[in-house]
Amino acid sequence: MNIKWKEHEKQHMQVRQSGEVVYLAYPALEEIGIVKHGFSTRIGGVSEGIFSTMNLSFTRGDDRDAVMENYRRITAALGVDVENIVTSDQTHTTNVRVVTGKDAGKGILKPRDYKDVDGMVTDVPGLVLATFYADCVPLFFVDPVKRAIGLSHSGWRGTVRKMGKVTVETMIRQYGSEPEHILAAIGPSICQDCYEVSEDVAEAFSGEFPADEILKKGRKTEEGQKYQLDLWRSNELVMLEAGIKPEHISRPGICTCCNPDLLFSHRASHGKRGNLGAFLALDSI
Repeated sequence: MNIKWKEHEKQHMQVRQSGEVVYLAYPALEEIGIVKHGFSTRIGGVSEGIFSTMNLSFTRGDDRDAVMENYRRITAALGVDVENIVTSDQTHTTNVRVVTGKDAGKGILKPRDYKDVDGMVTDVPGLVLATFYADCVPLFFVDPVKRAIGLSHSGWRGTVRKMGKVTVETMIRQYGSEPEHILAAIGPSICQDCYEVSEDVAEAFSGEFPADEILKKGRKTEEGQKYQLDLWRSNELVMLEAGIKPEHISRPGICTCCNPDLLFSHRASHGKRGNLGAFLALDSI
């Protein structure tokens, strides 16, 4: 398996395999001993064509039966139950939903009765939070003291509006979490070298973050100046602002766009792709 890791990054994330299913995980989260988690790859499913093989989206044109089989395979690999999954309804908001056992199965086995939800938190053991990606940034949060978790989707809009901080604040308000106890991880997503943005996006970020840490001037086009945006560092800064200790933050070290055979990437595929999934669940006591 030829994976292009970012050489300048400390490799916090590692490859895991269960049968034919290959997924990615963080040792720092595994070592806590209270959660099951993972980030899917394209490997080990049954979908075909542009969706091959582990597509987890029902809405991009793939066969529903194939997607359901993919869910059965990835959940078996992670050691969680497919009927306990609760899914996001991602529309690039900073809306975070507190989910309970009543939400189990929503988005997979039964319809969602909510919309515009890019983040979820829970303290219910066995409930599996699931969010979806093809370049945007997954954010994992685990509070081992209060036994609460959060999982959020953060594209550039979510990042500039500090979705990670909103998620932590929701955990503080709902469960009494203390940020210094939370372990966090930034998931596989597009790297700075691959992520070219327009000047208006760069200006939005420079108004919220130190520009020299997250932006590099790119090429000049007929449409205007382009910039290379570092979503990993931006989200790390958001987590630090939220009060998470730097030593409690894991970075991915792997880019979706640099690894199109392993991971779905909207940019690399020009939109012809399936979806990856991030999964996080508290172990049943």
